[in-house]
Amino acid sequence: MTTATASKTVSTYLRPIDRDGLLAFAEKGRNNPQAGTTNKVHTVREGQFRTLSYVGKHEVVVDEPLHLFGEDTAPAPGEIVLSALGGCLAVGITAVATWKQVNLSRLELFLEADIGNPAAWGAGGAEKLPEEMGFQDIRVKVVLEGDASPEVMAEIVERANYFSPVANSMRNPIPFSISLES
Repeated sequence: MTTATASKTVSTYLRPIDRDGLLAFAEKGRNNPQAGTTNKVHTVREGQFRTLSYVGKHEVVVDEPLHLFGEDTAPAPGEIVLSALGGCLAVGITAVATWKQVNLSRLELFLEADIGNPAAWGAGGAEKLPEEMGFQDIRVKVVLEGDASPEVMAEIVERANYFSPVANSMRNPIPFSISLES
């Protein structure tokens, strides 16, 4: 006599965020849509192109690769920007999934951007206009798995992208000032 064994799929979900806290935060935003905060960073050059940025109680190290006269001890500035974008999109995807009561078992983002530096940071290279420098194209691929249909997963990613503070900072012109402290 044979016994048939049914296969059972077991999913492990990623550690969730506090949904009640998220909903309370969202309500505060609805009640005061002009609310905001100021992010602050203090950056200090160590040598060559290596810098330390102090962000609250955290340190972020930035460097340039060897072919750009750095020591290649840390990610380059553009890579840090893409990292911030990836982190912001991941936060948004997690928040929207939590709001929609979708449990996620996998979330990965693969980001790439085309960038060049023929202007050599303004140190005698090609004369370029600001819109010709920096990222010229950004591509993000999201791998998202959880207990929702592909249509709901696509909606989560689309909504997170639309409301991403970092993505919108990159997509939209914003006032920018720089001054020499005396």
